[in-house]
Formats: sequence, C-alpha cells, structure tokens
Amino acid sequence: MNAGPPARSPGSAPDPAASPAAGTELAGLTSAEAGERAARGAFLVVPVASVEQHGPHLPLSTDTDVAVALCARLARADPAAVIAPPLAYGSSGEHQAFPGTLSIGSEALELVLVELGRSATCTFAGVLLVSTHGGNAVAVRRAEQRLRAESRDVRAWLASWRGDAHAGRTETSLQLALDPRRVRLDRAERGNTRPVAELMPALRESSVQAVSPNGVLGDPAGASAAEGGALLAGLLADLLAAVRSWRAGESG
Repeated sequence: MNAGPPARSPGSAPDPAASPAAGTELAGLTSAEAGERAARGAFLVVPVASVEQHGPHLPLSTDTDVAVALCARLARADPAAVIAPPLAYGSSGEHQAFPGTLSIGSEALELVLVELGRSATCTFAGVLLVSTHGGNAVAVRRAEQRLRAESRDVRAWLASWRGDAHAGRTETSLQLALDPRRVRLDRAERGNTRPVAELMPALRESSVQAVSPNGVLGDPAGASAAEGGALLAGLLADLLAAVRSWRAGESG
C-alpha cells in the first residue's frame, strides 16, 4: 500500500518578506535597467549557499533559502540593493555521504566567486557576498581578499548564530519561519548534540556521517516559527549594520 508523501508541518503560507520585492532581482531586469540602477548607485548582492543534506526533515536548499530570504529583506530595507541569482553550489564535502548533496569544493567556489566578482564589478561599483553555509567561509574570505587586492569594492558577510550546528533546533526554526510547508516534522529526530568543537577532529578526518548517521548536529525539538523569526531578525540587523558600515566607507 502506498503510504503517500511525507507529512509536512502544518502552518501558514510562506513568509512574503522572504520573496524579493518587485524590481530588486537582477535576473528580472533588462540589461539597460541594470545599467541604470548601477549608475544611480545600486550595489549587487550575491546569495552564496549550498545544496546539502539537512537531516531527514529539512530540504537540501535550507542554506540557500536562508540566504535568499536575508537578501530579500535587505533589498526591502535598502533600495540600492539589487539581488543576483543565488550561487547554490558551495563547499559541502563534509556532507557528501548523504544523497542529494552537491558540492564543488572550496577551491572551485573561490575561483567562481573571483570570476563572478570581476564580472559583476564591470557593472556595479560594489558587490556584497552573503554566505549562509559555514563550509563556504574559507573560500568566500579568500575570494573577497583577492578581489579587494585588485581594487574592487567587494565585501563578504558570513551568517553566524548561537544554537546547534546543523539541522537542529536553530535551522529548523529558521525554515519554519520561512516556509513551514517544507519541513517534515514527522521525520525530525535528534542527532549528535555534543559541542561542535569536540566533534571537529572527527569531522576534519572523516565526515558529518561519521559523527551523526542522520546528519543532524543538534536536536530539532522545540523548534518554532517564532524562534526562527527572531533569528532572522537578528541576522538581518547584523547584515544591515555591515552594509551601512561598508557603504559609509568603513572597512568590513
């Protein structure tokens, strides 16, 4: 007997604030419109994330969903922001043992970001990389440094938050706030809850699967849309502060 699709979290429709406002997405502009926006001082925002496992209950796009949502909120708060299509393929080799994970590795990601930055700065005076996957950090920072060494105004912002490390209460709450229909709460289960610092030696030597067979580093129990909304608000506040500092000419 066919059991049907997995149960999804009940709840309201996706948060409309997670979708970019009209006219803020680069892909929806014509070439002439992009040039006009750039001439008026617009800067390009590039969501940088991943396609990787997030336990048995969250979608592979979780990091990308968070990046896109934050960039959409940034564009609503700052009309000078133009959002590029997300770069969803990142450095996720630590998750490769889990089906569906697509990783290009740190070196390839760095090269892609450098070439993308060079191309983007032909149109936009400023480019902001918004990364929401911890595994991308080294590549994003290296790309930022290389581009800035070429006198290109490129800045990187890396998301960070308190809470469990991967697919636990924190990321489950974030996804519940963004779109509860995409969370399989009936499949949520506790993973390895030891502090990440204790797990790092094993993670470096092997993979996430070696320390957590279900891919979860934390415990989704207690996750809520309200908690996720508060987390998103905190991330956005930090992102806006970084953008203000950058736009004011301070080093970021």
